[in-house]
Amino acid sequence: MAQFFMIHPENPQARLIREAVKILREGGVIVYPTDSCYALGCMLGDKAALERILDIRGLDLKQRMMTLVCHDLSELANYAKVDNSQYRALKSTTPGSYTFILQATREVPRRTLHPKRATIGLRVPDHKVALALLEELGEPILSCTLMLPGDAEPLSDPYEIRERLEHAVDAVVDGGWCGTEPTTVIDMTDGVELVRQGKGPLAPFGL
Repeated sequence: MAQFFMIHPENPQARLIREAVKILREGGVIVYPTDSCYALGCMLGDKAALERILDIRGLDLKQRMMTLVCHDLSELANYAKVDNSQYRALKSTTPGSYTFILQATREVPRRTLHPKRATIGLRVPDHKVALALLEELGEPILSCTLMLPGDAEPLSDPYEIRERLEHAVDAVVDGGWCGTEPTTVIDMTDGVELVRQGKGPLAPFGL
């Protein structure tokens, strides 16, 4: 049965953050809040946990759209190939409700990449609980939006999440209401292309 952590959205309790991160490090799958909506997350190199997330989402490896959620831009160079113009665009819009599609480096396991393009989604969330988890973990969380098969929008009520997923995940991090609108997805592998319009405004990209 999943553990349930009620964490203050503005002043996250360090003890509870440590407990949630311990679950991640031990191979667990967690639900945690972001600045757009709740997400499923696991350690980057954990194949079994990734397969559990895909099963929860009702996806196979060909349908996957996983994102590396990072604490700040200093982590990006380890996982994505970013030129100077791309970096300036990222710096001006992070943290925020954007997912950026970028060419992945060899540090990213192939099973987490787009199956044909060797790209990965990266983002830096503007949410204190998510950032506290990332700071404690010391590396990105491999994540995807908490959208269950057959649902019209992501789950947003932590108590409903616990009720529906208490036997499928290892922890639910309740960080309060964070909405149901997903991130805006920008493909930056060849110029700037809008993939999905979400919560993040388009003006900074001239779109």
